[in-house]
Amino acid sequence: MIIFLIGLVSGIVGGMGMGGGTILIPALIFFAKTPQQLAQSINLSVFFPTAIIALCIHIKNKHVRYKLALKIIIAGTIGALIGSKTAVSMSAHALKRLFGVFILAMGIYELFRKPKKKR
Repeated sequence: MIIFLIGLVSGIVGGMGMGGGTILIPALIFFAKTPQQLAQSINLSVFFPTAIIALCIHIKNKHVRYKLALKIIIAGTIGALIGSKTAVSMSAHALKRLFGVFILAMGIYELFRKPKKKR
């Protein structure tokens, strides 16, 4: 049941475009006692179908800028190759710390960033 709830919450957050991995990875590590590399690989496996569903809804609502998306897809693919090779070569402990620093930095950024004015 806990795995279902973890998946449900991460799917909701991911569908909102906030990154379900921020919920899924820590939840798998702390509640399901999953090793860091496995939690991150599960996150990537879960991300694909949830992203397709969210993307279809955003396309339907005309919220996708295709030229911008293509540039980000190309750069993201290159980054994914580099990042996955790096993650596989790191110890689970080092990867866990790096992920923690990333989540902490994103949290601090979100706390102190200034909201954009609506157009």
